[in-house]
Amino acid sequence: MIDRFLKIRENSEQLCKPLMIEDYSLQACEFVSQPKWNLAHSTWFLKEFILTKYAENYILYNEYFHFLFNSYYNNVGKRVLRPARGLMSRPTVAEVYKYRKYVTAAMIAFLHTHPKKEILAIIEIENNQEEQHQELLGYDIKYILGNQPTYPAYQDSFKTKVEIHAAGFIKINAGLYEIGHQGNGFCFDNELERHKVYVNDFEISNTLVTNQEYLDFILAGGYQNFNLWHDDGRSWITSSKIEAPLYWYKIDNEWWNYTLSGLEKVVLDLPVMHISFYEAFAYSEWKGCRLPTEFAWEIVSDKFQWGQLWGWTNSAYLAYPGFSKTSGALGEYNGKFMINQMILRGESEAPKGHTRKTYRNFFPPDMRWQFGGLRLAK
Repeated sequence: MIDRFLKIRENSEQLCKPLMIEDYSLQACEFVSQPKWNLAHSTWFLKEFILTKYAENYILYNEYFHFLFNSYYNNVGKRVLRPARGLMSRPTVAEVYKYRKYVTAAMIAFLHTHPKKEILAIIEIENNQEEQHQELLGYDIKYILGNQPTYPAYQDSFKTKVEIHAAGFIKINAGLYEIGHQGNGFCFDNELERHKVYVNDFEISNTLVTNQEYLDFILAGGYQNFNLWHDDGRSWITSSKIEAPLYWYKIDNEWWNYTLSGLEKVVLDLPVMHISFYEAFAYSEWKGCRLPTEFAWEIVSDKFQWGQLWGWTNSAYLAYPGFSKTSGALGEYNGKFMINQMILRGESEAPKGHTRKTYRNFFPPDMRWQFGGLRLAK
């Protein structure tokens, strides 16, 4: 537990190493968090849910941090509203790193007291929570740098790769299948309870849609053809003047996109990414297909390679039968967001390793800054 805990803590800081000090405090828009806020919040989580409750004689590092780095836990108390985080030039980056060091040391001392099994379970939730924030750091850093006039490079990480196997569809017969997490390994509460679902015959693509395929959709007037879009989606692309995936730019009649290595020509064989659910749905309509449900994706997931990008599904983020929220603040982690969000399945390269086939990622249908693409079903 100590080795895993320390590795996760170190990984967060390694992700920030390529940043300039000025990058840490930027909040490029409402849904993006400052890198230093991500570092501090995952530290706040340890203080709030473990150290102040279970560690004897724990002394707070700074009483104001309780307010500054709470995210959305109403049971815990007041907080800085998300749109206002970008106004926080203080505490400084150096102070945030001191805070992390202080809390990490207190956690190591606490772990050496051999806490009870139920406390270790909460620590494992925190480990996974910090891994989630490492992925969010990847999204946030790319958005912060990718919306600057000079498109500065971050580093050659989070690289998606060309899929080299032949594209095709995998057929699944109609029937009753079991869905949801099983076994003794960690999962979030929204992956429970395991239950049965019936599906009709379906087919699902063994590859993600590529940039070339998506470019064909753009050139065919896909963004202008209102017949392909949900009404909400059509309203969104019209009001927001969306005509291509996020980070795509047409320069001298050629398509370029911002990557974490800087501005590059769009590589046509790579999977398309940074598209919304609305765009994924419209593309599937254009192809005469549909998006898979999250159940279809999970049923077939052992039959194709996945891990390049999260993939949009046509499933709303809803509770499974038998789902129950934990009492108190930890119960706010997933359950209260089960409205107006769509499920993505898979994994991305930002960073890789934090997933399983039952993992339910979720975002509003207009969100594009996550590392997400699509595969087709029919």
